[in-house]
Amino acid sequence: MDLFEFTRQGILKNDAPLASRVRPTTIDEVVGQEHILGKDKLLYRSIKADRISSLIFYGPPGTGKTTLAQVIANTTKAHFTELNATTSGKKDMEEAVNDAKDRLGMHEKRTILFIDEIHRFNKAQQDFLLPYVENGTVILIGAITENPYFEVNRALISRSTVFELKPLTKDDIVRILKNATENKEKGLGNNNVILEDDAAEFLADMCNGDARAALNALEIGALTTDRSDDGKIRITVDVASSCIQKRVLGYDKDGDNHYDTISAFIKSMRGSDPDAAVYYLARMLYAGEDIRFISRRIMICASEDVGNADPQALVVATAAAQAVERIGMPEAQIILSQAATYVACAPKSNAACDAIFAAMKSVKEEPIGKIPSYLRDAHYSGAKDLGRGIGYKYPHNFEYNWVKQQYLPDELVGRTFYKLTENGYEKSIRAYFRRIGKL
Repeated sequence: MDLFEFTRQGILKNDAPLASRVRPTTIDEVVGQEHILGKDKLLYRSIKADRISSLIFYGPPGTGKTTLAQVIANTTKAHFTELNATTSGKKDMEEAVNDAKDRLGMHEKRTILFIDEIHRFNKAQQDFLLPYVENGTVILIGAITENPYFEVNRALISRSTVFELKPLTKDDIVRILKNATENKEKGLGNNNVILEDDAAEFLADMCNGDARAALNALEIGALTTDRSDDGKIRITVDVASSCIQKRVLGYDKDGDNHYDTISAFIKSMRGSDPDAAVYYLARMLYAGEDIRFISRRIMICASEDVGNADPQALVVATAAAQAVERIGMPEAQIILSQAATYVACAPKSNAACDAIFAAMKSVKEEPIGKIPSYLRDAHYSGAKDLGRGIGYKYPHNFEYNWVKQQYLPDELVGRTFYKLTENGYEKSIRAYFRRIGKL
């Protein structure tokens, strides 16, 4: 390390953000994640015993993925190498692997390779690591905010243990904030900062399990708030609210929260719970989700889950989709709310949905039946000579505008694809079919 690098690291250490300065250095300092860090849990025991195998830490921002990696770095006797997939490439990995080979061969010392944001590496880059993880040249620790089962090479997943980190609880965040305020060595303990209890509760509530967001807000408050007459910096609720003006949702339009929230939204409409539906709608709108995406999902639900139990549901959903494109936010939220609650409250039937899937399955897997000749087109020259349309019974010439007649091919006579329910308007359809003798 040259003089300039030494100076640079010293400056960064002293001037680093609060969240970085107060990061735990030992496993016992880590707050939260008891489901994987309890003293009887595998990860805790592995870190304590310095018996780490390849790991993937998966969870939303601010839950301690990098912190755990740093704790391992401070605990292990193995050499610890760190890369960030957003700034590193294959060349960096090759250098890390070659150094690991030399270290193992010359000093019998193993190497832990920590890759932050590992999902940023493409498939080829991830494949490069496989043989070295397999033969133990490196012990891989990956940190990822996306679902690793979608974003990480399956072969790497199979050679690693996946640990999911969950959003920290409100009590966890309060404890972290209090520790940062009182810590004289790395925190704000020498700055006469007083974090009031209700302000800590407010920040813990607003940060939604993200410790980094809470600590950043605390630091902004400490740096921008004037000292009172007694020389103390008091972080009140008013100060805290000005430092974190919008709740942290951790919502990535391409990530798990996007898919989890839209899934919950659809399932709430399907489950006839308008309160849950409008709540998840609000979460998506608050996070800035595309209103056209939301309206498309409402239309699909209106057809798939409501269907002919209330045909008007699709009309409402389609009208809403057109309206939100013309009007935009913020008024579009009202239209989406109307459509979502209508679909949620409507009687449900997936009979029409099941009907097309059953029919598609028949077309795909069964012999294609011959269309009865009397149903075939009889409007072209020579059609009559071929027997097309002969014998067809025009339903409007009969009572109730219906006549018993075979429409399916001979091979499928008696097959029922559309199985009517007794829900909503489908009950009326069943009554009509019974009246005309179809049922």
